[in-house]
Amino acid sequence: MNKKIYCDYAATTFVSGEVMQEMMPCFNTVWGNASSLHSFGREAVALVDRARDRVAKAINADKSSEVYFTSGGTEANNWAIKGIARANRAKGNHIITSAIEHESVLEACRQLEAEGFVVTYLPVDEHGLVSITDLIHSINEKTSLVSVMSVNNEVGTVQNIKTIANIAHEYGAIFHTDAVQAIGALKMNVKDMDVDVMSISGHKIYAPKGVGALYVKNGVKIEPILAGGNQERGLRAGTTNVPSIVGFGKAIEIATRDLVINQKKLKSIRNYFLSKVAENISDVQVNGHPYQKVQGTVNISFKFVEAEALLTLLDMAGIAVSTGSACTSGSTLPSHVLKAMGLSTELAKGTIRFSFGKSTTKEDVDYIVEKLTESVAKLRELSPKSKRGRKRKEDK
Repeated sequence: MNKKIYCDYAATTFVSGEVMQEMMPCFNTVWGNASSLHSFGREAVALVDRARDRVAKAINADKSSEVYFTSGGTEANNWAIKGIARANRAKGNHIITSAIEHESVLEACRQLEAEGFVVTYLPVDEHGLVSITDLIHSINEKTSLVSVMSVNNEVGTVQNIKTIANIAHEYGAIFHTDAVQAIGALKMNVKDMDVDVMSISGHKIYAPKGVGALYVKNGVKIEPILAGGNQERGLRAGTTNVPSIVGFGKAIEIATRDLVINQKKLKSIRNYFLSKVAENISDVQVNGHPYQKVQGTVNISFKFVEAEALLTLLDMAGIAVSTGSACTSGSTLPSHVLKAMGLSTELAKGTIRFSFGKSTTKEDVDYIVEKLTESVAKLRELSPKSKRGRKRKEDK
């Protein structure tokens, strides 16, 4: 029987034991509605407030009241983009973002374009870094919002956030960053980074799915996008998800506490994986920045291979990987991130994302590379574009 190895932590993580333990009382002991005024509600809101304090501390926010809980990164991004653009339209109708943002940012921008906003999509270089030169040339007095992700979810490249934020502020624009892939991988300090608004999510840091947060610096104007009750100080309606928020608060506390040791381990795993791939497989290209990157994500293009077929073979061997963002897994189009970085369609369609986590071991890597080597060889033998495939066709 094959092993089962998970290598898709950038898509989601499991809920850790410490987080689960923290959540358990919320299901049958402290289970009141956090908006209720009676003792059950007060007990619940006390747990929510504690989680809010933990999130604020983790990102070095001035006050916990600057943290608003959401259903995850997608809602936080939509709220940031739409809520800020609409609330600050008097300043101008120009928005700047990058060509490699998560779809929740790109789609929100496209919807705003239909409302009359003008959006500039900044290009990136071959490593996935946003062009600062193009930002300087694009920004103007009518720019109300600049939104650039901290870490790309497909290739792991870390952006020059503080520089981008400083340029945005020189023109009086609000700066937002999607930090979903950055929390737990980098030290995130909203003051040092000069960030006005930040989106984060729980299920990337061993908390449950369906919970996230939006940091909004005091003084930033933002409109709600959900109509309803007065939860989250009247800006985000909906019954408070107490168990998940509690779990999220604990998870971000752990992620901050263990940041250095976790990244040291992931760096070791990453380097070991890349060295084994280099030893065993030819015609590969590692995508993303060689130095300015998070350690847990490795994006590799395999020449003469279809990624979907490779993913299927690895899955049959018990190995879970992805061809990119889980949010776009149903698409047959090549990754917009890789295309923006200049990869050919053929190479982009031969790309796999490997992402490691707390439970990944070197023994896991040995097994992954063994099966990866076998699978790539098998697919190349069938490909008329590879040397092996051409030879096989000639021998027939």
